[in-house]
Amino acid sequence: MTESIEFDVVREYSLFDVGITVDTNLRFADLDVDVSARLDTGASYCIFSRYLGEELGIEIESGIAVLIGTATGSFRVFGHQLTMTVCGLEFVSTVYFAESVHFDRNVLGRIGFLDRVKLGLIEPEGKLLLSRYQR
Repeated sequence: MTESIEFDVVREYSLFDVGITVDTNLRFADLDVDVSARLDTGASYCIFSRYLGEELGIEIESGIAVLIGTATGSFRVFGHQLTMTVCGLEFVSTVYFAESVHFDRNVLGRIGFLDRVKLGLIEPEGKLLLSRYQR
């Protein structure tokens, strides 16, 4: 059985970089920040560095507390609803900011991003294909 899928966005990424990084904008109230974030199909949530939330004027610890477990340990994050734009596609999502100032990664995970898009990868060509998911 063959299935065809159409995508609205095609972005090239470097095959030499670690991971697939995309330009992302986070907006809360009248403030916004631009950041590079990595796609992470193994991450449950979209998680960003604490300082980004602080730049948006968010009181980090006032959000929904979640303990994230990894193979190397655990860390706390706090969820806040905001507007996120990835590759020109805009979503209202709950994203999480790390409690620790030492957390230095920004990831786009399943809940808040991957559950809102159709995603295609052509790894040998370094192509990322995206569209908003609509039932």
